[in-house]
Amino acid sequence: MNQWEKVAAVQKMQDYIKRHIDEEIKLCDIAEASGYSLRHAVRIFKELLGRTPFDYIRAIRLTDGAKNLLRSKDNILDIAFDTHFDTHEGFIRAFSNEFGITPQKYRQEKPPIKYFVQYPIKHYYSYLNDKEKENMEKENLVTLCTVSIVERPKRKLLIMRAKKAHDYWSFCEECGCDWVGLFNSIECRLDNAAILELPNKLITAGTTNCAAGVELPFNYDGKIPEGCACIELPECSMMYFQTEPFENEDDFGKAIGSVFKAIDNYKPKQYGFEYDFESAPKYNYGASKEMGAKQAVPVKKL
Repeated sequence: MNQWEKVAAVQKMQDYIKRHIDEEIKLCDIAEASGYSLRHAVRIFKELLGRTPFDYIRAIRLTDGAKNLLRSKDNILDIAFDTHFDTHEGFIRAFSNEFGITPQKYRQEKPPIKYFVQYPIKHYYSYLNDKEKENMEKENLVTLCTVSIVERPKRKLLIMRAKKAHDYWSFCEECGCDWVGLFNSIECRLDNAAILELPNKLITAGTTNCAAGVELPFNYDGKIPEGCACIELPECSMMYFQTEPFENEDDFGKAIGSVFKAIDNYKPKQYGFEYDFESAPKYNYGASKEMGAKQAVPVKKL
């Protein structure tokens, strides 16, 4: 069984879990979706995703429960039942083990916690595969990419810096990928978490220009997670580049590449702007089938 066969099988299991997360999910059904025996399916699932199917499903449901604690007034027992826990005590114990805080305290204090993010396994391998392809078909690919200007107010940036990383993948190798769920757990955020390319003025000693971050209101006074810092950003203009949604998970890398290509080829001066990379970070919001790929770069009027 080669690596791509493993990736395809695990992706089928992820897709099955996503479709049936609100139902009772049996391990035998997950394995059947993969096309392999139960024992082999569980082994390759954990090999590629770092969790067993049971732990993966539980993390998804606990994250849904955490979101419901903030977005609804339902009591904790009802949320426990909604997330497929049989008892109030079992939900509290599992929630505390996953997030390091009880459900009641989380609802009261609303600190950033590490929401579990369902990364499609195909994204990483498709990205690597696309990076290796140097053919005319890819170079000539044209993907619709919208461009818009957004005026950003004075705000704060919650930031996690890197010592060696230079892009998304190397950042996740150095710091892990939990930053996405952690930053996106902050309800008052101004946008989703992103990988940042920092201007020189925001780089600190011993770190690179690559970081992860999320923008917050200027009056944010919540908890700062360990290993992070909170800095202030002035008002600025940002130019957003976003592709259309895509249907195939295999197109993840192509969508990301299309945005980079659009930024490189776009001529903002013809519309009265120019890139201003030293004024603010550049944001890479990644890509998803539903959203497409999105990035934002600072600009200024001519």
